[in-house]
Amino acid sequence: MTHDPSAHPGDVIVLGGARQNNLKNVDLRIPKHRLTVFTGVSGSGKSSMVFGTIAVESQRQLNETFPWFIRNRLPRYERPDAEVIENLSTAVVIDQRPVGGNARSTVGTMTEINPILRVLFSRHGRPSAGPSHAYSFNDPRGMCEECEGLGSTVRVDLGRLLDEDKSLNEGAIRFPAFAPGTFLWQLYAESGLFDPDLPIREFSDADRELLLYGSGFTVDRTGRNGVYKNAYEGIVPRFERRYLKDGLDGLKARDRTAVEQVVVEGPCPVCGGSRLNRAALDSRIDGDNIADYAALEVGELIPRLARIEAPAVRPVAEAAVAALRGLEAVGLGYLSLDRETSTLSGGEAQRLKLVRHLRSSLADLTYIFDEPSVGLHPRDVRRMTGLLRALRDKGNTVLVVEHDRAVIESADHVVDMGPGAGGDGGQVIYEGTVEGLRRAGTPTGRSLLTVPGLKGEYRTPTGTLPIRNAGLHNLRDITVGVPTGVLTCVTGVAGSGKSTLISKVFTAQHPETVVVDQSAIGVSTRSTPATYLDVMDAVRRLFARTSDTDPGLFSFNSTGACPECQGRGYIETDLAFLDPVTTVCERCAGRRYNEEALRHTLQGRTIADVLAMTAEDAHGFFDDARIRSRLSLLREVGLGYLTLGQPLSTLSGGERQRLKLAHRLRDRGVVYVFDEPTTGLHMADSRRLLRLFDRLVDGGNTVIVIEHDLDVVKYADWVIDLGPEAGRHGGRVLYEGRPDGLLTAEGSHTGRCLAEDLRRAGHSAPK
Repeated sequence: MTHDPSAHPGDVIVLGGARQNNLKNVDLRIPKHRLTVFTGVSGSGKSSMVFGTIAVESQRQLNETFPWFIRNRLPRYERPDAEVIENLSTAVVIDQRPVGGNARSTVGTMTEINPILRVLFSRHGRPSAGPSHAYSFNDPRGMCEECEGLGSTVRVDLGRLLDEDKSLNEGAIRFPAFAPGTFLWQLYAESGLFDPDLPIREFSDADRELLLYGSGFTVDRTGRNGVYKNAYEGIVPRFERRYLKDGLDGLKARDRTAVEQVVVEGPCPVCGGSRLNRAALDSRIDGDNIADYAALEVGELIPRLARIEAPAVRPVAEAAVAALRGLEAVGLGYLSLDRETSTLSGGEAQRLKLVRHLRSSLADLTYIFDEPSVGLHPRDVRRMTGLLRALRDKGNTVLVVEHDRAVIESADHVVDMGPGAGGDGGQVIYEGTVEGLRRAGTPTGRSLLTVPGLKGEYRTPTGTLPIRNAGLHNLRDITVGVPTGVLTCVTGVAGSGKSTLISKVFTAQHPETVVVDQSAIGVSTRSTPATYLDVMDAVRRLFARTSDTDPGLFSFNSTGACPECQGRGYIETDLAFLDPVTTVCERCAGRRYNEEALRHTLQGRTIADVLAMTAEDAHGFFDDARIRSRLSLLREVGLGYLTLGQPLSTLSGGERQRLKLAHRLRDRGVVYVFDEPTTGLHMADSRRLLRLFDRLVDGGNTVIVIEHDLDVVKYADWVIDLGPEAGRHGGRVLYEGRPDGLLTAEGSHTGRCLAEDLRRAGHSAPK
C-alpha cells in the first residue's frame, strides 16, 4: 500500500537541500502515517537522513517549546544541515543504545510491570505488607535494610586488602589510596598507635582490632605546615564509607578497578538477593511472594497470573498479563522481571522500549527505529513487523533504518540510499513500493531478487575443539565439538544460549580464541583509522623526511596542533541557557593543524589533505609498501570509503567490527569468534563479509559465527543449533552437522525458517 503525497500538504515530511554528513543536497517527501523503510549499503547515508536530520530537528524544535530553565537541563541538539525541514511531528527514537541505569533498574521497573504487581500484592497478598510502596525495593518501606534494595552486598576481603607478612611501612595495605606516603597511610603508620615496622601478622588482637575497626578519638598527623589533629577511623569503615557506601557504579573507572581487586560481592545474606524486607517477602499469593514472581521467566509468569480469579484484583492481574504478553510478542519471553537492564543487549533494550510505546495512548507521533531486527531470530522478525504495523495503525508515522529482507518487504514505502558508501553515497537512488524496488536494479533491489540457496559444497573439518560440560546460565550440561578448519554457524532463537556457549564457555575453555565483536574500540576520542591500523607514524615520518623536520610537527595531538582548537578542528561555545554552538575553527578551517605544519607537503599534499583522503584514494597515493599493505586491509573488509582522519567514535557497530577484523586479517592458524557480524550490514555487504570468512578459513583459520541471518547459515560448512526455545526452555543442542541436514531437524525453529526461506525463493530442497 502506497500513499498519495498530493492528498494533503501536511501528509508528508518535506526535506530540501539536506547535506548532513555525506548527504548530497537531498530533496525528499516522506509519507506520514505509513511504515517507511530506509535501505542502502552500509555508509550510504540512511542514518544521516533519518537520525541526523529528521530525528534531531524534531527533538531540537520540541525542546525549543520549553522555558529556558527546562531547556538547560535537556539534551542539546545542533540544527541539521538542511535548507528545508517541514511538517515534522514529535519524534520518538527507539535505538539500540543500551538502557543502562544502575543496579536498581530492572526489566520490571523499566516496563512498569513491577508497579502493577505491587498493587496486586497490596490488595491480594496474605498477610498484607501494606500499601504498594511496601513491596518496592526502591522504597525504604519495602527494601531490605541490609543491602538497601540492591540484592547484593559488597564487602571488604581482608585477605585481599592486607598483606599480613608486611608492615605498614612496607605497604601492608594493598590499595593505592593507603600506599606508603599518602595522607591515609599517615593516619595509621605515623599515628603513634602502632609499630610501623611490625608485620601485621604480629599485631596483638587489640591492635589489629584498632587498626581495622577503631574509632571515636583523634590522632596527630604531621603535615608540611605543622601538626594536625584528625579523627581516627579504622581501615575497614573508612574504606567502606569512601568506596562502597554509594555503590561501585558511582566510582571513576580507575577507582572501581582498584576497589574490585580487594572486595567480594555476593547475594545479600539477609534477603537472599530478593532485595525486599521480611514483611514484603512474607506476603504471598498461592504460596508465592512478589520476589518469586519477579524471578520467573515472562512465559512462566503469565499462566501463574492467569490463575488469579478473585474479582477484586482480577483487572489488576489481567493488566499485568497484557503487559507480559507484549514482552512475549517481541521475543523476550525468556527474560525475568528481576533482570537488571544494564545486562541487556542493544537489541533487547530496543524491544523493551518498543513494548513500552505500544502500550501508550499517544498518536500522531513519528517513531524512528534503528534496525529493530537486530538480535531477532527469523521466527520473531515477522512478529516485530506486525508490531511496527500496529504502531502505524494507531495513527503514527513509522520510519525504520533496516537491512533485513523481511522488514523491507513489510514496508508501505521504501527509500533506498546510495549508490555507494561515504563520498560515493548520500543520494536517493529509489523511492516507492517494495515491488518497484525489486525492479530498480539498485544493490538493495538486486539483493531482494537474488536470494541465495544452500552452498552445496562443504569443507571437511581438520579436527575438533571440544566444549565440555557447559552448564553456565541456561545451558544444560552441553558437550559438543566445534570443528576446526571450517566455517561454523551457531544458531537458535534469541536467548537459547548461543552467546553463552560460544562467547563465554568456549572462549574460557579455549582462551587462545580471538573474539571480534561490535563493542566500542578502547581508544581516545582523537583516534582514527590511520592511528588504529598503525599507519599514522609512517605517514608522519614520510612528511618529516621530505621537509627535514620533526615527525611531531605532523601530529594534531602534538606540536602540529592548531593552537586555537588544540587539534580538534572545531570550537564549541557554551551559551549557558542557549543551545551550544559548534563551529569550524576559523584559524585552521577545520584542518586541525597549525600554519607551520600545513606549509609542508608530500607530493603536493598537506598532512590535512592526506587525512581527508579515503583509504581507497590513499592506497593509490602512497608508494610505501607498509602503508599500502595496511590500507589494503581496509579495502578488503569493505571500509575503503572511510577517510584516514575520521574519528573512530563516529563509526557504526558493524564498521567497528570490520575494522577489528582488518587488524587481524593476515593472521594464520587462529580461531575466530564473531558475534552477529551481519548487524548493520546491507545484504550486499554481508556477502562480501562471507567472502572474507572464506579467506580466513582457506588461510588455515577456524571461524565460528553466532548468527541469525539465514544467508550466513546457508553459507556455513557446519551448523550447531540450540533451543528449542529461550531461557529455561532452551540450552540444548538440537542439531549439529551440515546446513542441509538442519532442514529436517526435529523441533528446530531455525530449520523450519530455513526451509520456508528456500521455498519462497524458489530453491528446491536438497535430496
